[in-house]
Amino acid sequence: MQKLRLRYAKRGRLRFTSHRDIARTFERALRRAGVPMAYSQGFSPHPKVSWVGAAPTGVASEAEYVEVQLVDRVDPEALRTALDAVLPPGIDVLEVVESAGGTLPERIEASAWRLELDGVSPEELTEAVAALLAADSVEVERLTKDGKKIVDVRPAIVSAQVETPAEAQSSDAGHDARDLSQPCGILMTVVRQTTPTVRPDDVLSALRVVADLVPPVPAKATRMAQGRLDDEGGLVDPLALDRAAEV
Repeated sequence: MQKLRLRYAKRGRLRFTSHRDIARTFERALRRAGVPMAYSQGFSPHPKVSWVGAAPTGVASEAEYVEVQLVDRVDPEALRTALDAVLPPGIDVLEVVESAGGTLPERIEASAWRLELDGVSPEELTEAVAALLAADSVEVERLTKDGKKIVDVRPAIVSAQVETPAEAQSSDAGHDARDLSQPCGILMTVVRQTTPTVRPDDVLSALRVVADLVPPVPAKATRMAQGRLDDEGGLVDPLALDRAAEV
C-alpha cells in the first residue's frame, strides 16, 4: 500500500465548482489515468481518497490538498503528469509526494488568503483593516442551512496587511482580467482554522461592520497557502516533512 499526498490548484471559473463536483472529477481522472487505487471494503467500495479542508464554492485556491492510497507503487511525478493530463483546465495538480507518516490534517491549522477588492482604494482598505485589527471582537451574521448564526471573526485573524499597488496583480491567471483603470485593494490575511470556520466572506463582513466598507463588486478570494503557524505567524508547508523524507 502506498499513500500519496497531492497539492492542487482551483483556478479561473472552476472556483465556482462545488467541492462535491471537484471530488467526482478527481475520481474520474484517477480512473482515466489508470491509477491503481485502493478501495474500501463493504457492499459499496469507494476509492480511498481523503480530502483536507476544501475551499468554499466561489473561492479560488493555490493550495488544496488530497491524499490517495494505492495498491501498487507508482512514481509521484508520473502520477502528477498523468492526472494533470486528464483533469479539466482550472484544476491543476502542482505537486505529488509520498507520505512520510503522520496525518495531513494535523499539519494544517491556518490558511493564507488573498482578497482582491475591485473599486476599493488601498488607502480605504488600509483604514478598514486597521480598525479590524484594533477590535477585540467583531461579530458578523452568517446564513446557514440551520438559519442565521453569529460568528466572532476577530479571534481567528492572525495577521492582515494591504499590498502596495505595485504588488496588486491577479493571483489567479485563469480569472477574468480586471479593469486596471479602477482602484483595487489587495488584502493578505492569515486566518486560523477555528470552529466554526471563518471564511473569506466573513472577513469581508467584518470589514463592513468595523468600517462600513462595501466593495462595489464582489471581491475575489484566493487561498494562497495552508499549514501550521510558526513563531512569526507564517505558515509551514504541510508537505515539507514528506519532501525531506524523499531526499
